[in-house]
Amino acid sequence: MRTFRGIDELAGSAGIELGTSAWLTIDQDRVDRFAEATDDHQWIHVDRERAAAGPYGGTIAHGFLTLSLVPALMRQLYAVSGVAMGINCGLGRVRFLTPVPVGGRIRAFARVASADRLEGAVQVVFDTTVELEGAARPAAVVESLVRFVG
Repeated sequence: MRTFRGIDELAGSAGIELGTSAWLTIDQDRVDRFAEATDDHQWIHVDRERAAAGPYGGTIAHGFLTLSLVPALMRQLYAVSGVAMGINCGLGRVRFLTPVPVGGRIRAFARVASADRLEGAVQVVFDTTVELEGAARPAAVVESLVRFVG
């Protein structure tokens, strides 16, 4: 894990690779709980029998479930000490490239794309690739913006 000591160090971090998180298994219980939380009960995610006969041979995770796990995976990669808070400012480009089957394992690889000084803060753009174990293409690529206030 990379620890940045305050916004001054973070401001000089553009281009730094943060490494790769641990693998996380996506199980049906997590998918079902996400469906409940978001009221998205599309059969490809929650109907095991119907999904088994579908295009992926089983249920798959919601793309937004994969996206929502990025912050948790990123917490394994970096920390920033000496700041009052980090604020999620949103997303730039997000693409879901490969469906994540239930039982599949994902992990995140990330780098700091940019780190721009603001008054009393630094706004960082992280480029994150969510890898799917055994897949030729990533599950997702995500550009996220986080503002760290000193």
